[in-house]
Amino acid sequence: MKFLLMLMADEKAGAAIPPDQMAGFMGQLAAYQETLSKAGAFVATAALQPTDTARTISTADGELKVHDGPYADTREQFGGYYIIEASDMDEAVRMAALCPAASWGKIEIRPYHPGFSPG
Repeated sequence: MKFLLMLMADEKAGAAIPPDQMAGFMGQLAAYQETLSKAGAFVATAALQPTDTARTISTADGELKVHDGPYADTREQFGGYYIIEASDMDEAVRMAALCPAASWGKIEIRPYHPGFSPG
């Protein structure tokens, strides 16, 4: 079963981290990915650009509306993700708990919908 681990953190605080310290955090995430790979649980990962690069769209009466930035104005932003394979939510929680991002933000764990999961 696939799960999406959404890494949530304060991007302004992240932008203030010195480059050498950020490199250390990225090294921790690379080690986490290696742990997932060795366990046969790694599917994919990506980091997202800051929210000022985002656009939110909607359509009303057939007209496309495009807004700068994310939909929600929150203290923590969705900054990246992992897609993992786990037998159930309990195993997904155990794997997510190993992610270093949990120490500087939150991780939301969402199972793929069984009727819409890609192969």
